[in-house]
Amino acid sequence: MGRSESNPEVRKARAGIPRVGWAADILAKRRSDGSWEDGTRLYRPKYLSTHWMLLVLSDLGLTRKHPAIRESCELWIERFAKPDGGFGLDGGSRSHLCLVGNTARALIRFGYSEHPAVIRAMEWLVKNADPKGGWSCFGAGRNLDSWEGLSAFAVYPRRRWTPKMEECVSKGAEFFLSRELQHQGARYAPWYRTHYPVHYYYDLLVGLDVLTSLGYSRDPRVSPALAWMRGKRRADGRWDLDAAHPDLLGGAADWYRTHPTQRPVPFQLEAPGRASKWITLKALVVEERVKSSSRGAPLPP
Repeated sequence: MGRSESNPEVRKARAGIPRVGWAADILAKRRSDGSWEDGTRLYRPKYLSTHWMLLVLSDLGLTRKHPAIRESCELWIERFAKPDGGFGLDGGSRSHLCLVGNTARALIRFGYSEHPAVIRAMEWLVKNADPKGGWSCFGAGRNLDSWEGLSAFAVYPRRRWTPKMEECVSKGAEFFLSRELQHQGARYAPWYRTHYPVHYYYDLLVGLDVLTSLGYSRDPRVSPALAWMRGKRRADGRWDLDAAHPDLLGGAADWYRTHPTQRPVPFQLEAPGRASKWITLKALVVEERVKSSSRGAPLPP
């Protein structure tokens, strides 16, 4: 809304985040050892355990100034930081793109942009990017899972970007822009539905959020996705939450049918099919970035 961080209402709202609402509800379920659900594993059960709860809390505006967040983040870093420089499953020895991008993004938001593990993770993203642009989630082929890497750079302080990072982000963004954020193989229905939490999944609102936050609002190739987003706006000015992940109306249904023990437990802050505070906020932020860009004004975070 254009208000400064020192604005009394902003300060009051920030102070209330851990005490009232979604973040308070999540923190209330935190275990004494700093974990959620099962302290022996931070990644499972999906999507209820520590990794997933911290991703959501980072979205909701908490920082390491909160003692509980600081303690859980230190546990997260200790268990997920890998010798190759990135982040991966506790108990594993190798990093994984989705985990590197998501974990780094959340830690940066929490206030850990200068932590050695985060700096190494950002360097890992550069080192492991495809030379032609983007990342591959499983190390072979190319797919739109590469948004996680870009999302970490979107919140990483620009003063810390190296020339190689600039090039990496430019190529990664071009990967999406050249496809207008959506064209890759057959039409994939879940991309055209809104979700939260997004976890490691992609949809057009995810793509718009990442690309506009990186400063690509003026690129004409985001226009089809913007038209899609604007077309989903309700008459009352709000947007619906369409589905919760795993979105089994897409191709994932077949995989989970043959791997029933791997099916995650959905985590929801809001009910699908209804007006959503979170989706409405994201859509309005995207719109404000586009408007600010057209005016030549600084981009909102």
